[in-house]
Amino acid sequence: MRLALGLAARGLGNVWPNPAVGCVIVKDGRIVGRGWTQPGGRPHAEIRALAQAGAAAQGATVYVTLEPCAHHGKTPPCAEALVAANVARVVTALEDPDPRVKGAGHAKLRAAGIAVSEGVLEGQARAAQAGFLTRITKARPWIALKLATSFDGRIATASGESQWITSPQARAHVHALRAQFDAVMVGGGTARADDPLLTVRHFHPKRAPVRVVASKALDLPRKVLAGSVDQAPLWVLHGPDAPVEARGFWCGVGAELIEVPVDKQNLDLKSAMEALGARGLTRVFCEGGGAFGAALLRQGVVDELIGYTAGLALGSEGRAGLGALGLDRLGDAPRFDLVESRAIGGDLYHRWLRHTQA
Repeated sequence: MRLALGLAARGLGNVWPNPAVGCVIVKDGRIVGRGWTQPGGRPHAEIRALAQAGAAAQGATVYVTLEPCAHHGKTPPCAEALVAANVARVVTALEDPDPRVKGAGHAKLRAAGIAVSEGVLEGQARAAQAGFLTRITKARPWIALKLATSFDGRIATASGESQWITSPQARAHVHALRAQFDAVMVGGGTARADDPLLTVRHFHPKRAPVRVVASKALDLPRKVLAGSVDQAPLWVLHGPDAPVEARGFWCGVGAELIEVPVDKQNLDLKSAMEALGARGLTRVFCEGGGAFGAALLRQGVVDELIGYTAGLALGSEGRAGLGALGLDRLGDAPRFDLVESRAIGGDLYHRWLRHTQA
């Protein structure tokens, strides 16, 4: 199962709206088939592994990181393929919460006389499938908020200089992370200040992450973002009062416009994230800015914090990494638990998951 989980990770960022699944087929103590979900979500992991195993799949044990699908979608059910291959046993890590499956895949296998074992390395599989699980159970993608700051939590000097606070190695690591997410997202303030490209550099993902910009009035710079839609998809979240002229321009350059409601003069970010989930996104990598990141935290939709902290201090006159959260009590602050930390190029990389009550 550990090998299957490693294979599943190869699909992260490439397979949405499908889950990234890994599959290993073992016969007489020897691996006879391996597979993982392919770019775009098909073929599924089980189908790839069965094709590699061929006749050796008969009587074999199949390890798969998610319950095999049981419904007819764009491809036939994987559960039926496993039955047809006459495997002897299927070991899974997780039940699929998708209402079209949700136990039906396991039931189909058992009805065919195949032994089924569930819950093997479930915790690791649940962490790996966090994006897919969040989209199914919360109707929105998993949101990771990234902050690259000085030791004292600043993202720029008072004059706005920010290139570069962190090391080249840390910045390359950010691009590696981008490639593992379905989308890279920024707020309108960052887009207006930087007109960022938001593509993956240094790496060559099989499927370019969608670039998402949240701008209530569509008042965005019309150079880099507008001129690069051929490099990666561009989706723009906007309010109902966005000007007709701006809508026409962004549609004309190939961007997809997504209208979402406004909450107290700002975009309703909970509705905005649900709109992204409805379009199939499972994992979104948010790179700010400070006001947008704070708004996501206030809405309670940030699942993971990813930090890069550099060994320099910019002082209170520097620009804060986050905007106002409107907190009066420490107990109201959003809490996250540290799950990983290490040095990268002289900077500290640290990753935190939203705290859940025991």
